[in-house]
Amino acid sequence: MTATSPSEAPLPALARRPATGAGTWRRRLADPAVGIWLAALGVTLLGWIVVTARGGEFLTQPNITGILQNCVALGLIALGQTLVILTGSLDLSVAFLASLGTLVAAETMAGQDGNVLIAVLAVLALCTAVGLANGLIVTGLKVNAFIATLGVALILRGWIEDNYTGPAGAVPATFRRLGYDRVGPVPLAVLLLAAVAFALWFVCRRTRLGHHMYATGGDEHAARLSGVRTRRTVVAAHVLCSLCVGIAALFLAARFGAGSPWAGTEASYDLESIAAVVLGGTILAGGRGSVVGTLGGVVVLAVLDSVFNQLAVDPFFKNVLRGVIIIAAVAVYTRRRRSARRTA
Repeated sequence: MTATSPSEAPLPALARRPATGAGTWRRRLADPAVGIWLAALGVTLLGWIVVTARGGEFLTQPNITGILQNCVALGLIALGQTLVILTGSLDLSVAFLASLGTLVAAETMAGQDGNVLIAVLAVLALCTAVGLANGLIVTGLKVNAFIATLGVALILRGWIEDNYTGPAGAVPATFRRLGYDRVGPVPLAVLLLAAVAFALWFVCRRTRLGHHMYATGGDEHAARLSGVRTRRTVVAAHVLCSLCVGIAALFLAARFGAGSPWAGTEASYDLESIAAVVLGGTILAGGRGSVVGTLGGVVVLAVLDSVFNQLAVDPFFKNVLRGVIIIAAVAVYTRRRRSARRTA
């Protein structure tokens, strides 16, 4: 046996480990969910600087509370939209469903505390039925999700326009607290948003249904061959999406104090929710994305709205700026994915 010189001796296990710290941080920063939250921080700081330079106040408690309030309805709908987009589907009926949900809630409550539970169940039942219809049309009739949900949206629009010409119903004062009460500076509804977000994160990351959503969106044919019931998965995603819209409708009814035929369409929750999902890094083709990223996209849009309002930006030009930001964000994500594929 030959002696081993000190220079040839094996290194300790700790010394042989590659230095992965830099690589780990690079991977984390490349994660779209991390990127959008960093972007949200950057937009907030930039907005504060610009508004302050113009003589306004941005990082005040009332303004921060207002931004958080604006995150709730859009956040709930965008979270539901994330699920259907993960499966490779889409839902364009969310805006009209939110409007109809506020009307059903307010008319059922009729200003009486004793009707609140019945109203909540009625709204959730309505949304479940619409989500089930969307899912069955997409999977059973094989209609493209864009066309299927657009058709359902037009049906809901026709019903609303035929039966309502203005606000209807009344929400009792006790239920309106959902839209206005705060825990310190944090609106109570934000805690509801956080609870729904955590529940959906758990579904996506810790349940079989969540894994099936990613698999179905990634490659539906391969998922089916692997034993995934892709049709059932898509239907479940649409139902969960509509339930999120129902929760948002209840919040909007609490804010308005009555049902509003324009609650969802005036805020453009259909396109806004898709924009938030895309900003959060979820791919429209399905298979990749996260609830955390979507929440970051919602925060970015809410902060931008607050900045634009304080700067008195023209509404039409505001839409131009938001469109440019969304296109730029998608372009950056696409370039990152292409770079990752080349280096793989």
